[in-house]
Amino acid sequence: MFGYSKLKIWIVVATVFLGVLFSVPNFLSQSTLSKLPKGVQEWFKPITLGLDLQGGSYLLMEVDTNDLLKERLTTLSDLTRSELRRAKVRFAGLAVADNEMSVRILNAADLTSAKEVIRKIEPSLLSIENEDTTLKVSYTEKALEEMKRKAVEQSVEIVRRRIDELGTKEPQIQQQGVDRIVIQLPGVQDPSEIKALLGKTAKMTFHLVDEETTPQAAQMGKLSPDSMLVTGDETGYIVLKRRVVVSGAQLDGAKGSYDENGSPAVSFSFKAAGAKEFANVTRENVGRRLAIVLDGKVLSAPTINSPITGGQGIITGNFSMQSANDLALMLRAGALPAPLIVVEERVVGPGLGEDSIKAGTGACLIGLAFIFVFMLLVYGSFGIIADITLLVNGVMLLALLSLLNATLTLPGVAGIALTLAMAVDANILILERMKEEIHRGLKNPQEIIKRGFEGSFSAIFDGQLTTLFAALFLFMLGSGSVRGFGITLGLGLATTMYAAIIVNKVIFMIWSNIKKPKTINM
Repeated sequence: MFGYSKLKIWIVVATVFLGVLFSVPNFLSQSTLSKLPKGVQEWFKPITLGLDLQGGSYLLMEVDTNDLLKERLTTLSDLTRSELRRAKVRFAGLAVADNEMSVRILNAADLTSAKEVIRKIEPSLLSIENEDTTLKVSYTEKALEEMKRKAVEQSVEIVRRRIDELGTKEPQIQQQGVDRIVIQLPGVQDPSEIKALLGKTAKMTFHLVDEETTPQAAQMGKLSPDSMLVTGDETGYIVLKRRVVVSGAQLDGAKGSYDENGSPAVSFSFKAAGAKEFANVTRENVGRRLAIVLDGKVLSAPTINSPITGGQGIITGNFSMQSANDLALMLRAGALPAPLIVVEERVVGPGLGEDSIKAGTGACLIGLAFIFVFMLLVYGSFGIIADITLLVNGVMLLALLSLLNATLTLPGVAGIALTLAMAVDANILILERMKEEIHRGLKNPQEIIKRGFEGSFSAIFDGQLTTLFAALFLFMLGSGSVRGFGITLGLGLATTMYAAIIVNKVIFMIWSNIKKPKTINM
């Protein structure tokens, strides 16, 4: 009937059943859901409410690009020192201050050569001016803007990886302005753990220890330009070689574990290239100490007893299991290009959300009640079918949002309300088309129903399609709750088309087989 085989009918029935099943968690209490097996809880879960509905934490963080610039200039000065020595250009007073690097060339005849050497380090990015025999090197405005842009983009991605892995439900993370990041954490009333995770850049490097210089001598100024004085909780002051022998960017994974004494530690493994570098370093420096430096602080400096060729290692220190897991998480997510500074912090209470939910639920129930009564009065028993279709549409939309673990905000609630309104419109178009066929004198009930669906399809499809374009633009160009509105509206359009055209037709088929009407009156 209506071109539907029994298989198609059973497929429709199955999809409606699954829709009901996956929408059920939204009507259960949290205590009931928590009693379910862990495996079931992973997929059988309700829609996550947004910050405006359930409360949570709001953080506004700023990327400290000044620190990033200082680091880049420090790296530039190290490279300049090496390259000038290789070019046999005598120099003195190499230093970084006031967002620029300065170096005094001892022989005025070498100025041009020195400029060429420095410019080759980062072509097109550097501005070089000279005062007598002193070169002043800084980054161009264009280079600085590009540096900031990349730093903020990387920071947003790394923040997202760190927070997502922590298990926070549906955080909203987006860039604001040039160098700020907005983080919204629904349901999180104490953001201290998040701030602790984001307060560290987690930049890990491996350096050989300078065995020839004591910390005391370094503190007295007797320090080679190739070395640096660093401190650590366990090592105290220690002198390291500046050159990074292996970078933390080569890490493939990290996890909390235990050392040979049963104390909490962090196990790590390198990617193929990093494992090769680590093996070469340990092979060539057996008997020397290798320091593990995190954010400029020495975690440990063990002696290399034998080559480490497996690409794996362990970081020991004064860890608790929680701090070991946190460090492992940060290392897995990657290092922030620059520190993040908390500019604003707010904890939003759930009071407004509860009021909004109650008001929104009340408005929806009243609206649905009016719709059900209207459809019943105007279209009789067919109005009841339209009401059932409307309920199926709402249930399937809830199921989709639950499956996608979507975050529902107030604009999202508006999207659901708009979806239900358009679903009613689709049903009215079908029923009005049937009325037109009856007024034209058509008597066969099945033919009336068939023509009602066929004749209204183009109008329903055009109406849904034009709204879908709007939803797509909201999703692509919008952000935050605006984008959420677009997602909810788009999913609602899909369920409306399915419920109005397919599920509705199956219900009419079932009604027709049971009632076997000889005529239809509306």
